[in-house]
Amino acid sequence: MTEKEDKIKELEAELSKTKYNKATQGHFAVVKAKIAKIRGEIEVRQRSAAKGTGYGIRKSGDASVALLGFPSVGKSTLLNALTSAHSKTAAYEFTTLEAIPGVMLYKGAKIQIIDIPGIVRGAAAGTGRGKEVLGVVRSADMILFIIDAANPKQHDVLLKEVYDAGIRINSSRPQAIIKPKARGGISLGTTVRLTQLDKETVEAMLGEFRIMNADVVIREDITPDRFIDAIQGNRIYSSGIISFNKIDMIGKDALEKLKKGYPEAIFISAEKRINLDLIKSEIFDRLRLMRIFLKQPERKADLNEPLITKKGATIKDVCERIHKDFVKRFRYAKVWGKSAKFPGQKFTINHILQEGDVVELVLK
Repeated sequence: MTEKEDKIKELEAELSKTKYNKATQGHFAVVKAKIAKIRGEIEVRQRSAAKGTGYGIRKSGDASVALLGFPSVGKSTLLNALTSAHSKTAAYEFTTLEAIPGVMLYKGAKIQIIDIPGIVRGAAAGTGRGKEVLGVVRSADMILFIIDAANPKQHDVLLKEVYDAGIRINSSRPQAIIKPKARGGISLGTTVRLTQLDKETVEAMLGEFRIMNADVVIREDITPDRFIDAIQGNRIYSSGIISFNKIDMIGKDALEKLKKGYPEAIFISAEKRINLDLIKSEIFDRLRLMRIFLKQPERKADLNEPLITKKGATIKDVCERIHKDFVKRFRYAKVWGKSAKFPGQKFTINHILQEGDVVELVLK
């Protein structure tokens, strides 16, 4: 163990021995900032040492999903069930030694599913090639957590490893802006009442990162952890789905207890093909994908080949997806569907489309 890692353990022990209350919350925040600063230094060193040794996955399709779980939880079986890939499966640990991609076809979307080696406790610190594995996870658009239904404790361990790797699941970016400046100290502006931080604590936390002069604006009742994320600015904010696999291997009572304990999760059996349609639907929805159908003048719309976009996409986004010159040549568009008040309504280029809309582009 290095000197920096020893220091982290010392600081964590200090936190565990200190009772959290109103009087000590500022101290807690500063100690957490110290820990985050040291961990960041360790991560920079580890990334430099591991440069060129990670798994090379070329992203393709409309979005990518990484399967994350402990060894032998059924990730490879699930990959094979969802896609046309052929990932090796066996009843022993560490079967998957490389990252294996496949493509899931759903509602016209091509979604890349990546089976990566199982992680173990301590992966975020580098145990078991954990850094390389979590590196793939950081680059994916979504994480599908695979947990053995017979071992639900894996849930908390996985989420902690992902958190320690700087990945925030189903969370928004902190509403805090930090703009360093040459002089003048720390200027703090807020639009809400802060209950866990004050100016003195903010200054002390920034000081741990050697930020002595900055304009800070906070627009949420921010926690110390989220303020640290804002300071470091290198967090990944990703969608995530929790799934418990092998539900066919546990009893009915155990399954009901599991469902009550984890109401947000999806319960599947990759081997028995139980609830796989639900997983596919949830992946599509959580990725915020939607289908747009294109129509040529005087012809019927092509309802077999949708254009896949993100929810909130505009006609301009559609133009850019089709051809780089279409934005310059755009005159107007006719739209049939949910975003139009009547069939064939004309819109300008910034009109926001909805799922299933049919679009006819009229160009110069």
